[in-house]
Amino acid sequence: MDLSRLKPAEGSVKKRKRIARGQGSGKGGTATRGHKGAKSRSGYSKKIGFEGGQMPLHRRVPKFGFRNINRKEYKAINLKDLQRLAEKGIFSIDINVIIKAGLASKNELIKILGHGEITQKMDL
Repeated sequence: MDLSRLKPAEGSVKKRKRIARGQGSGKGGTATRGHKGAKSRSGYSKKIGFEGGQMPLHRRVPKFGFRNINRKEYKAINLKDLQRLAEKGIFSIDINVIIKAGLASKNELIKILGHGEITQKMDL
């Protein structure tokens, strides 16, 4: 074997047309970008939601109400859920027990609601 005879594997090298390398290449002049307009310029990037000057959808659709950006989402746990845990023999409730029971995940805020009732004594 001779190092001067090495060639890349068949199909590994793709022949592509080099653009913007003069008129003789067949892809010179406008370099496949067309004539004038924003898309022909360097540095062009379309804004998100841009629809060619038409009023964008997110501005056409009416918006109602108030969205509080500081809203806190709570995971609701009812008394009947705690009663089910008591029936399984779990009388001491803390965040780890609630997570293990699958009632909430570790990053959720929890609020205990009054739907249902507890018949056994429990430690919270």
